[in-house]
This record gives sequence, structure tokens and C-alpha cells, in this order.
Amino acid sequence: MPIVVDIDVMLARRKMPVGALADRVGITPANLAVLKNGRAKAVRFTTLEALCEVLECQPGDLLRWEPEDAAD
Repeated sequence: MPIVVDIDVMLARRKMPVGALADRVGITPANLAVLKNGRAKAVRFTTLEALCEVLECQPGDLLRWEPEDAAD
């Protein structure tokens, strides 16, 4: 998938467990896992805003684009 989710990177930088992030953002740990593992088809701006607020980061710190491999 060309969009890569770097929530794990920000969690490590903030030394925050996944469960604490889910609680503070207001989503279930299962939905956060879907997002952070790159299986989500979409993300609401309100969720992205909450993630950025809790992690004190910019959307670009959480999401990045990588070109698809030509072999795919």
C-alpha cells in the first residue's frame, strides 16, 4: 500500500502504550490496531486531529506516501 502509517514510530517517541493512545483519542484498541497496521481504508479527520493532539505531532508525522514497487 502506498500510504504508510507511522503511529508506532510516534508511540515509541512518546513512550506511550497503544491502549493509552486509544483511550485518549476515544477509539477502540481494535480500531487503532487496524489503522496502525495499515489495514484501514479511510481515516476521519476528527480521528486524525485527535491523534495529532494527543501525540503532539503533525499529520505528516503519522502518514506518508511511498510509491508502489514496480514488481507489484
